[in-house]
Amino acid sequence: MEGLIPQLGLALAIGLLVGLERGWRERDAPDGARTAGIRTYGISGLLGGLVQALSLRLDAPSVLIAGLVVFTAVLTWFKVRESIRDGTFSATGVIAGLGVFVLGALSVAGEQVAAAAGGAALAAVLASREILHGLLKRITWLELRSALVLAAMTAIVLPLLPARAIDPWGGFNPQQVWFFTVLTAAISFLGYISVRLFGTTRGVLVGGLAGAVISSTAVTLALARTAAAGGNSWPLAGAATLAAGVSVLRVSGIVAIVAPAVLGVAGLAILAAIATLAICGALFLTWGAVPAEGEQMPRNPFELGALLGFAVLFAIVSTISAAVSAGNAGGMIATSAITGTFDVDVAVLSALRLLGVSADTEAVGHAVLLALVANAGGRLVVAAGTGPVRFWLPIAAATVAAAALGYLAFLTLPHFAWPAASPMPGAS
Repeated sequence: MEGLIPQLGLALAIGLLVGLERGWRERDAPDGARTAGIRTYGISGLLGGLVQALSLRLDAPSVLIAGLVVFTAVLTWFKVRESIRDGTFSATGVIAGLGVFVLGALSVAGEQVAAAAGGAALAAVLASREILHGLLKRITWLELRSALVLAAMTAIVLPLLPARAIDPWGGFNPQQVWFFTVLTAAISFLGYISVRLFGTTRGVLVGGLAGAVISSTAVTLALARTAAAGGNSWPLAGAATLAAGVSVLRVSGIVAIVAPAVLGVAGLAILAAIATLAICGALFLTWGAVPAEGEQMPRNPFELGALLGFAVLFAIVSTISAAVSAGNAGGMIATSAITGTFDVDVAVLSALRLLGVSADTEAVGHAVLLALVANAGGRLVVAAGTGPVRFWLPIAAATVAAAALGYLAFLTLPHFAWPAASPMPGAS
């Protein structure tokens, strides 16, 4: 049986990896006080590999089934005795042992990559007990319900939606619209989780940077209100400027995921703008103390109503953009600039989905940059309309500097040669 030794070595390694986590957690227990430690889990993985090898050699799957049943019975019996002695109730050790045995068998069955990945994932989940339990204590029912509904709609509804454009201009593709809606919400949820984990008590800096992943305009509005109430405007302006940089970085992440070729046109300009905003924001922060409390927690980006609203807006803008840009890239660019004032994600995604369909990489890159500039202008309007001059003037200066340096980089630096653009999945 060629390659059996490396396969058994992987099975043993998986068991030792899981056993390392289990043994470390119970490292203070005296010898003989626990059912399984690093050695037992290592042997369990090796045993699963040996039983699978014997099953293959004898061409008898029943050998593996019988081995798994016997292993489960023995491990469960010992765990029951340990639980009775300690007065505890936990099936984690048994489940982990079964997982190690099965992964060991999978290693010898010819699925080494899957087995190695499964072993790493199993050890990571076991080591994340405190984090996962803490998250369960902090999560609210509304957040859980929204996530469950979203998961159901994504897993059940998404495959049932038409995967083709249903309008004459090829702009409204229901499956694509919903996919991008979920993608945007998932990226925004990273910022939301950061705020939920750190809380607003860490100050406007942490809350602002994390909240910018959801909405930099909302962060700017909250900081402007704080400045209008008498807060130190310089650090508040710095937090708002850094939030603007995070927002641009988030949009860059969306572009990198959906259509990385566009970064060959707009990437250096975006990088120059981000660097300028980061430097200006950090400089503003040094001119005063940041307030201790943020204004409020950001809205859950997985809230179903907000998602449906985003999807409807995205569908409308995508259809209009496709209609006005049919044979006319200028129409798409103008639509992105107008829409970006209100929602940069909708504007950028509407432009990206036309890549390779009715617009080339250069035109889409222009549309993305104009959407970012328009969104920055919208933030300035909010800041000027809500906060004092000493708050929005530094933001305006940083924004103008970022736009100028970004434009200079766009004109003077070479565009990267990316692979030829291809139509977005599902586009017609």
